[in-house]
Amino acid sequence: MPGWLPRAMVLALALYACFRLGSWAFDQLIGLLINVLIAFFLALAIEPAVSRMSARGMRRGFATFLVFLGVLIAGAGFVVLLGSMLAGQIVDMVEDFPEYLDSVINWVNQTFHTELSRVEVQDSLLHSDWLQKYVQNSATGVLDVSTTVLGGLFRLLTIFLFSFYFAADGPRLRRALCSVLPPARQAEVLRAWEIAVDKTGGYLYSRGLMALVSGIAHYILLLALGVPYAPVLAVWVGLVSQFIPTIGTYLAGALPMLIAFTVDPWYALWVLGFVVVYQQFENYVLQPKLTSRTVDIHPAVAFGSVVAGTALMGAVGALIAIPAVATLQAFLGAYVKRYDVTDDPRVHGRHQWRRGESLAARLRRLWRAPESEAGQRTDEGRRSDEGQQGDDGRRSDDGRRGEDGRRGEDEER
Repeated sequence: MPGWLPRAMVLALALYACFRLGSWAFDQLIGLLINVLIAFFLALAIEPAVSRMSARGMRRGFATFLVFLGVLIAGAGFVVLLGSMLAGQIVDMVEDFPEYLDSVINWVNQTFHTELSRVEVQDSLLHSDWLQKYVQNSATGVLDVSTTVLGGLFRLLTIFLFSFYFAADGPRLRRALCSVLPPARQAEVLRAWEIAVDKTGGYLYSRGLMALVSGIAHYILLLALGVPYAPVLAVWVGLVSQFIPTIGTYLAGALPMLIAFTVDPWYALWVLGFVVVYQQFENYVLQPKLTSRTVDIHPAVAFGSVVAGTALMGAVGALIAIPAVATLQAFLGAYVKRYDVTDDPRVHGRHQWRRGESLAARLRRLWRAPESEAGQRTDEGRRSDEGQQGDDGRRSDDGRRGEDGRRGEDEER
């Protein structure tokens, strides 16, 4: 056995053990890493406000605390208003449930010629097996729901804590990161950090503008229909539809439809139609213009980045995909060499027409183009045949002259 083989085997086993240990540690810490990533982008989002306040003489830690306090107050106020609205609507729906049930039973009896009564329907529902099983499963799942809620609160606290440290100690963090890099790399890291702050802030700014426009539009609709709690519902639609990716539109539109249904069932259809029409307007008119000005990313690239982020990290990936791709695109754009494009009409998707030529003449020329090409091909074939015949004739004449010359020489001899 060669002397190096045992050492190579031990090294291979050690590398495999390190790989398995690293994979296990990554699987265990994936939740913490995602929280840190969310906290980092949140710190980038509030970086401009903290920097402005610290530039005016305020301590950076206190400025970060004020920004987070404002965010928490706004979020808590929104949750309290939304909770009170939902509680009031649930109480009203429970009180009006017998009337709705009577109207539904009367419609069924008139349409299908049945003889149902509200008492029979209520007894059948209360003594049904599926309702008893549902109550039992709900009672056993209370502990799971409580655990999920506590886990969500702990995760939210972790994100806020890390984002507070990232925003308050931003200069110290950048200094520590640049201290282990050469000067050339330090400039690139600082430039990438600045681009990330700009793109993340622009993304949140565009989302905030779209949330404002969406809230105002839905508020006007709900106010015209006479739906209660129109301001809170408008704020709900604006925030949820913009800051919850993929399913945010459906979640945002479901609550106003439910509240409108308690007023009049036809109002729910009006709200549904308005949500669908406004979503198309936002996707094809409003969002491309705002995104191109604030984030500078193509709508197709933005859509693909959201799909890829959702596939990789779920809702979190969809939320941070657009600022991450915009930052990467802006950073790599400095290293891509570009050239001036020639002034060719084909670049703009236009054909070069002859000046002074009418539309009928263009169509006639395009229609006759295949025939002219076929005629040119036949003319070229005829010319080639005539050329071949002429060459054959010349060759035969030369042959005859050669034979006559030989005969004359023979006669002279």
